[in-house]
Amino acid sequence: VQLQAFGGGLVQARGSLKLSCAVSGSIFSINTMGWYRQAPGKQRELVATITSGDSTNYADSVNGRFTISRDNAKNTVYLQMNSLKPDDTAVYYCNAHIVRFVGSSDYLKSDVYWGRGTQVTVSS
Repeated sequence: VQLQAFGGGLVQARGSLKLSCAVSGSIFSINTMGWYRQAPGKQRELVATITSGDSTNYADSVNGRFTISRDNAKNTVYLQMNSLKPDDTAVYYCNAHIVRFVGSSDYLKSDVYWGRGTQVTVSS
């Protein structure tokens, strides 16, 4: 299973970017998907999550500016980022709670998988 994130880059303050993260590999289902970020010298923090039922949760710092969504047919999660601020500069990571069969058995197991991250830089 792999998660590959796209869409990072350099943008001016008040600009917009859209990140996407696609899950590939042999899976049974995907539960909650999310975006996290880590700025230099800081801990990784939650940005937004979305459940399989499309319930969303946002960090206070991005609420009203960012929108998380998912396309279950494409196993992809998106993060639309508007009104970007220099404080949004960070490496953005996607993750997903993925259910897979255990080996060749009928047993299912859920694990959390992470993408490698994509850099978002917001200039003032």
